[in-house]
Amino acid sequence: MPYLMGGFPDLETSERIGLACQEAGADLLEVGVPFSDPLADGPVIHAAGTRALEAGATPAEVLDVAGELAARSPVVLMCYANVILAAGAERFATSLADDGIAGLIVPDLPLEEADTIRGACDREGVALVPLVAPTTPDERMAAISADARGFVYAVAVTGTTGERASLAESFADLVARARTHTELPVAVGFGIASPEQAAQAAAAGADGVIVGSRLVRAAGEAHDAGEDPVAAVGGLVADFAAALSG
Repeated sequence: MPYLMGGFPDLETSERIGLACQEAGADLLEVGVPFSDPLADGPVIHAAGTRALEAGATPAEVLDVAGELAARSPVVLMCYANVILAAGAERFATSLADDGIAGLIVPDLPLEEADTIRGACDREGVALVPLVAPTTPDERMAAISADARGFVYAVAVTGTTGERASLAESFADLVARARTHTELPVAVGFGIASPEQAAQAAAAGADGVIVGSRLVRAAGEAHDAGEDPVAAVGGLVADFAAALSG
């Protein structure tokens, strides 16, 4: 499940990056909506979102990109709560459904405040995907999982998004704990930087592997060097897909 920042390095190129991911073997895509205060994002994705905003990308335009990609494979939108609340939960969920978006991840939405957005998504057939972390107690993980839709997003590391040299030893335990509380698929994200780490996550029992910062960094480096970010990201996704199909 590759992640791309909508509108980075520009709207048209972000759509082409998504298409390249799909062609390279992605099963589904996560498309990020740029936001000014992305508390869950590390420096690479934060910088990409800032550049997208500076270039004028809007949530509506990013949703149009996501909708185009959703015609080819399932797309999950990653969006911060303020963007949703500014539009209105019902209106936002309807927009997602109209564009064929399969799911929604809201990293700053706590369980206790999720009912309104979850209800709006349920009415439109959009899966509100929750996150659990290594620090999530079992009792709370059970409550989060009970209200999960689509899949459970297992955050492999404590902290923000970003590449890590190795996965924390606790990530396999996190996957195992999450599985005890849900029959939905469990996908691992945050910190996965190499095909070898992706294969490690799959071997630990993860149903899905989410890769973000590594791909966003490749897009930014290629663009800034005057090279093709679409080819750079597509090649990496093909490597990850090959590692996971073995």
